[in-house]
Amino acid sequence: MCGMKYLVVGGAGFIGSNLVDELIRQKHEVVVLDNLSTGKKSNVNKKAKFIKADITKLEKLRPHFSSKGGSASGGKGVDGVFHLAAIPRVPLSIEKPLETHETNVNGTLNILIAARDAGVKRVVYSASSSAYGDTKVLPVHEELKPAPMSPYGLQKYIGEEYARIFALLYKIETVSLRYFNVYGPRMADAGSYLSVVKTFLNKKLAKEPLPIIGDGEQTRSFTHVNDVVRANILAMESKKVGEGEVINIGTPKSYSVNQIAKWIGGPRIYLPPRVEPKHSCADITKAKKLLGWIPRVSLENGIAELL
Repeated sequence: MCGMKYLVVGGAGFIGSNLVDELIRQKHEVVVLDNLSTGKKSNVNKKAKFIKADITKLEKLRPHFSSKGGSASGGKGVDGVFHLAAIPRVPLSIEKPLETHETNVNGTLNILIAARDAGVKRVVYSASSSAYGDTKVLPVHEELKPAPMSPYGLQKYIGEEYARIFALLYKIETVSLRYFNVYGPRMADAGSYLSVVKTFLNKKLAKEPLPIIGDGEQTRSFTHVNDVVRANILAMESKKVGEGEVINIGTPKSYSVNQIAKWIGGPRIYLPPRVEPKHSCADITKAKKLLGWIPRVSLENGIAELL
């Protein structure tokens, strides 16, 4: 599928900018739409067109989805949209549920409306494994009833449902990818999107103890950004999806926070526990079947690369 025109919403962010790089490498035309609230313009590939815009403003979004005179035009409308824009992370959503809802829910609805009205063929939505909550079933599979434990988890789940409903009612193809703890190059250095891997790397660099929440025995699936990028492109191209499917994108093996601290190395400090799922592990049967996707980068190798 060479020579397609893709709009990457949130393309200046961690995952989005890595996706843009790969789309450019594959010879696609790419337009990046981002308000730079968490992303950086320096992340954006110089061969992509950059537009600063806010997904909460529907009427200002519309021109960038079609070829009818908008900034993203060039005689050709957008073939597909990758929607990665969000105000991420659980703690911020607990502190500011209204503000995060505006972007994560209303912003997603705006993207779907703009894509529908412009005749975009498919939208690939970045969902989150936080929709599962603290399930007792492991590994978690997509048929489990969602039970989010934070506004962020709920907001991302609502986005999935909007994507499903738009596919059902308006015949725009959609697919939602539930990510599991993505890490890799261009992870946020500070702020609410700081992952445990990046936190440990920062502390190690500063020669400070690695902060561990609770006993450190909570386990997670960790997914390298290169694997997530590949999943997005497969989701855009696969002929087996497009009806609002929800698909896990994670590793079928999980690791404890203590194990990650061991690989990174250094003294540790243990902090009081917080409300969060104790364990998370992804069943990727559906990803294999519908996308032909399996993760290729092991956590140990990914951390070694970052170190």
